[in-house]
Amino acid sequence: MTESPTRSAVVVGGASGIGAEISRSLAAHGYAITIADRDLAGSEGLADEIGGDARAARVDVTDEASVAAALTDARDRADRLDLVVNCAGVNVLGLVTDLPVEKFRRVLDVCLTGAFVVIKHAGRTLSPGGSVISLTSLNARQPGVGMSAYCSAKAGLSMLTGVAALELGASDIRVNAIAPGLVRTPLTSAALDVPGVEREYLDNIPLGRPGTTDEIAEAVLYLAGARWLTGEVLDLNGGAHLMRGANVHAQFEKAGNSV
Repeated sequence: MTESPTRSAVVVGGASGIGAEISRSLAAHGYAITIADRDLAGSEGLADEIGGDARAARVDVTDEASVAAALTDARDRADRLDLVVNCAGVNVLGLVTDLPVEKFRRVLDVCLTGAFVVIKHAGRTLSPGGSVISLTSLNARQPGVGMSAYCSAKAGLSMLTGVAALELGASDIRVNAIAPGLVRTPLTSAALDVPGVEREYLDNIPLGRPGTTDEIAEAVLYLAGARWLTGEVLDLNGGAHLMRGANVHAQFEKAGNSV
């Protein structure tokens, strides 16, 4: 009996938070994982924790060559590449009339142009039947005060998901995204620790609680295996997309925090 080849996956932004949980989950479900992140030490530490076929790679989504190299190396090591997950992201707060253009551009460079680079090279390296999954956001559809850069980038990523699904379908490559709402991670904890911010979010979540990193990882597993699903942006936010947007900027101002 011929043994099935090991599935191979790259998680971009996989060293911490949601990306780290996705890396652990995929490894537990039989994927040979490349944890690709700007934080190489963090990637190496997580790869050591996971063990087995887990590898680390230094990737910056604003450096196209680093993305291409990591995906090509993962494919060559396993003789296939089945899944690419892009979790890389940054955010800044600032009103439209106050936000410096360079900060706006930085968010778009990482969250939208960086996602384009990942999808571009995923389309070139994934094996037939493969899948690319991006993490977009509730803010792709729900505007937030002080979040013009992030909302714009994530909305663009949602449309990019659809365009890429159209173009890559003929190669039997599926392109989907997950739009999480509130999830406490190292990236979000600083904002959520500002008085009033977490309550502002929770008041606008029908299920009344934040999501968890393992719930996002479960959705990645589902999309990776859903062979007739492409061009989908999955809202995963406890129903928050049915409510008004949380006004994080107002809570920062009340607390006297600079934004």
